[in-house]
Amino acid sequence: MIRLCLAFLVCPLFLGLAQSPRQSPVGLDLAMPRDYVALRASSNNANRASNDDCKRPVPGETVVLADLEGPGVISHIWLTIAAKEYGWPRLLRLRVYYDGSSTPSIDAPVGDFFGAGLGQERNVNSLMVRNSSSGRSRNSYWPMPFRKSVRITVTNEGRLRVPNLYYHVDWRKVKQLPPDILYLHAWYRQELPTKLGKHYEILNVQGKGTYVGTVFSVVQNQPGWFGEGDEYFYVDGAAEPGIEGTGTEDYFNDAWTFRVSEGLYTGVTIAEGTGLGARMSAYRWHVQDPVPFTKSLRLEIEHAGWTYNTDGSVRSGFEEREDLFSSVAFWYQQGIATGLEEPPFGPLRLPHGNARQIEVEKAITQARAEGGRIEVQKEVFWGRDLLFFAAEGPGSKLHIPFEVSEEGDYEILAQIAHSSDYGTYEVLLDGKPLVSDVALEHEPGANLGGAGSLDAYYTEIYVAEDHMLGWKKLSQGPHVLTLVCTGKNQASSGYNIGVDTLILSRLGKREQAGGTRASAMRSSSDARELQAALRDEDAWVRWAAAWNLTQRPNAAAESAAHLAVSLRDPDPLVRGLAAVALANCACARTVLHPLIEALGDPDVNVRQRAADAIATAGEAAASAVPALIKAAMSADEEVQAQRSLANALGAIGPAAGAAIPALERMRENPRGRPEAESAIARIRGER
Repeated sequence: MIRLCLAFLVCPLFLGLAQSPRQSPVGLDLAMPRDYVALRASSNNANRASNDDCKRPVPGETVVLADLEGPGVISHIWLTIAAKEYGWPRLLRLRVYYDGSSTPSIDAPVGDFFGAGLGQERNVNSLMVRNSSSGRSRNSYWPMPFRKSVRITVTNEGRLRVPNLYYHVDWRKVKQLPPDILYLHAWYRQELPTKLGKHYEILNVQGKGTYVGTVFSVVQNQPGWFGEGDEYFYVDGAAEPGIEGTGTEDYFNDAWTFRVSEGLYTGVTIAEGTGLGARMSAYRWHVQDPVPFTKSLRLEIEHAGWTYNTDGSVRSGFEEREDLFSSVAFWYQQGIATGLEEPPFGPLRLPHGNARQIEVEKAITQARAEGGRIEVQKEVFWGRDLLFFAAEGPGSKLHIPFEVSEEGDYEILAQIAHSSDYGTYEVLLDGKPLVSDVALEHEPGANLGGAGSLDAYYTEIYVAEDHMLGWKKLSQGPHVLTLVCTGKNQASSGYNIGVDTLILSRLGKREQAGGTRASAMRSSSDARELQAALRDEDAWVRWAAAWNLTQRPNAAAESAAHLAVSLRDPDPLVRGLAAVALANCACARTVLHPLIEALGDPDVNVRQRAADAIATAGEAAASAVPALIKAAMSADEEVQAQRSLANALGAIGPAAGAAIPALERMRENPRGRPEAESAIARIRGER
């Protein structure tokens, strides 16, 4: 089946038979000899005694997943990530650079590239992408050939550290590639909201290639069915589309609005009905019906659907709407595509460009229970703490207070845990249901969703899914969210529930992320300009300049003294990136004293990255040993920072002999033991 599905690519390379001139009998592909070397780049710890096999990018940091020399073909990418910042699958940015190009050919949020949009984790079970374990295990099977080299990176464009990023990049080193081989491209776009009078453009690209897939996501800016819009493929500059659709759900091979579904070539990962604020995300792989082009391709889709009068009656069944659209286009192309608009930065990719994350367990003294008890459950899943409600049964209530700092219209979401002893609940805001008071006339067969209710049952404890509660106008001041137990799933053994966070996003008020000046600093190649920006009064601009220097080791080395000053910046994100930049340029010996001071920083990210930077100085960092010992002896230090401290001491070598007692104490913690033992061996000259 794979052979047939990928036949459009012409090249049998993707079947693993690239260098074999023989055609294998049907069903015997796996039995045929291969003439390539199978290899993998992964997050595996270089110290094989350690099980710390992940990366932990601080805000702004870029992790290199693979930096490979060709010719070759990437056949599989696997990721699993534990993070607790709202919308992190949208905040982590995946980029792929072929053949030394400074222009990425793949530039998309991690979540959207792996088939599920809007910053959500969802299962995907398709031919080209498979996400399992409630979306936590992500797999891409798109073949990715490269002639000279390929570099794959993930950048954390959020404001919290990612606790765990694990990855595999499986690839094949081949002797040669066909001269006309096409390279996989994927590009993210958004319009939040769509523009009246103009279709939404999924892709507009110049070159020769084949269109192979779409991931498309919508947040409804108004109630009612949004998806009457047709898709149009314009090939090679044609004035009229060669392919025209009949409706948005039709393009995704669904019908009568969307419902969650899966399939080899099409599927819907999110479908919340047709209410105000409802979300939808779907994928469509053109494996059986690819669209070739020789000069250019433009793919666009209408943004039209049902609209309503104030009394709920239908105004139109086909009228332009201003919903929030975002997408990733997938295509193969000869060479590197250029001229594409760079995707928006980090938080600007969130549906509303802003999100306030309220850790509700911190308000346990103000929370109130009726018919049950409440407690805080710590570290339920990699840094996620829960406000846990042990409910007695139907009618039990959990009241969660929260404050609104500014009056306005808000999207309200809750990150609710799911477990085998959790119940079903109705949601109230200030004592009232979160559903609209106006009954709308809907298209027959439409999926109206299940606003205002949730089923928290799952076979295991799962803390990740974001539940849309509604869009409401909130006054400044105190409010109360109430969860009312209505029963339980038949498979559940209890009525409990656990709440991680509330998310308030202000509608119509987009976060600027520093605006145009910060954007300019993220792309500047002028070291002096970046040095001046490190002193800017706007923290976003300083953050952008420090991030840029993490990407340019030569410019960072030239700016080492300026980065040393930034280690004292009032913003911990800037301080952390300054330490990352100094580690990347291996110039720690020139600014050792400021890095030693940073070992006492109140932010663990800064302490850890300062230790990483000191490690790059090796024996020249001997004067840092007392400070490293002091930091290592801290009873409150987090284990990931302890690992970096141990690595720095080991890198210094015999001159760090005084640190052995501290390292032996660190060895008592199983999670830090391999790094401590490795450091002791290096100090003693045993490695």
